[in-house]
Amino acid sequence: MTDQPEKLVTLTDRDGGNANAEFPVLEGSIGPEVIDIRKLYGQTGRFTYDPGFTSTASCSSKITFIDGEEGVLLHRGYSIEDLATKSDFLEVAYLILFGELPTESERAKFVNGVTYHTMLHEQINNLFRGFRRDAHPMAVMVAVVGALSAFYHEDLDINDPHNRLIASYRLVAKVPTIAAWAYKYSVGQPFTYPRNDLSYAENFLHMMFAVPCEEYKVNPVLAKALDRIFILHADHEQNASTSTVRLVGSSGASPYAAISAGIASLWGPAHGGANEAVVSMLSEIGSTKNIPDSIARAKDKNDPFRLMGFGHRVYKNYDPRASVLRESAHEVLAELGKEDDPLLPIAMELEKIALEDEYFVERKLFPNVDFYSGIILKAMGIPTSMFTAIFALARTVGWIAQWNEMVEDPEQKIGRPRQLYTGPKKREFVPIDDRG
Repeated sequence: MTDQPEKLVTLTDRDGGNANAEFPVLEGSIGPEVIDIRKLYGQTGRFTYDPGFTSTASCSSKITFIDGEEGVLLHRGYSIEDLATKSDFLEVAYLILFGELPTESERAKFVNGVTYHTMLHEQINNLFRGFRRDAHPMAVMVAVVGALSAFYHEDLDINDPHNRLIASYRLVAKVPTIAAWAYKYSVGQPFTYPRNDLSYAENFLHMMFAVPCEEYKVNPVLAKALDRIFILHADHEQNASTSTVRLVGSSGASPYAAISAGIASLWGPAHGGANEAVVSMLSEIGSTKNIPDSIARAKDKNDPFRLMGFGHRVYKNYDPRASVLRESAHEVLAELGKEDDPLLPIAMELEKIALEDEYFVERKLFPNVDFYSGIILKAMGIPTSMFTAIFALARTVGWIAQWNEMVEDPEQKIGRPRQLYTGPKKREFVPIDDRG
């Protein structure tokens, strides 16, 4: 928060209570001002009512800023467009974690630290074998990431900055291995161990698709596209999963427990499963000739059909991440010889309509990042069950940065939202024999 002369707002109680209660107005570096209501209950005897916390700032943060009206996403002040086109994921991860873009030596040290923490404790293999073969990868990730606290218990002193740093490295490094192994287990293939000579995205593709009976060569075009997907999903301010990580972490829980809870929150279809829904929708439409009927159905409020991948709760303009991924989608499909993929013409036509049709423009239902990420991942041969797992993999660095910031913030307390109680008032207990 900037050092500005204190601004105050006055709340006048018209019902005879405490009149003229004053509350400070806080100003961030950019974005709307906020009213500091921490003393609201003490001064007025009342709470606020804000389901979904859509008008409530639960923390102050220096990591990510979103201007939904203008379609702006910044990480530590850098635009997502610049980061996605001029950087790579581990460099962006360093920025998100430590606040500045790394020097050449800082980057080399960070990449080395992540690379040499990618292996899992060998006993963790046994955890995977306890699941059914058809277990969803996200269910496996929730369990295995949470179980890391049983293997790295020395990190549980979250007040030790060195321990937090080690835990941060471990999570960024090991979550891709966990995600890839969840996939390998589901298809009955042997686990592929990480390789230190590969980049972050290359290593994940290798662990996903390599088999012992032949050499697997990572396609650089696919690795670049996947790295870009990681960047675009690295952090997104105080969304449901990030808020979950902060809330769990506020109790002093281990970082592994907090990140596991974040993965569980992300698993919800309203949060991390949207790109799966996009592919299902495009497949359901089936052909460009069916688009007019699908558009008509989407406009019919009585029809349950919805166009997935359009609009965003935060962005009321074009999702800045979508334009970057649109280019990657074309590159991947061209590289794989799938330019005639039946889904791409449908996606392109839907995008054109969404940007021109008055119905979509008025409602600001522009294509979002999920619209293209689903197409790219499908073209790579990644099953839809892994889409959200890859989202979780990328978002881990943002969760860790937010968790670290929360731990270091002297103003943070254990999360304890209040409520508007609407149940019965106090009642007298009636013995069971007297109940009618």
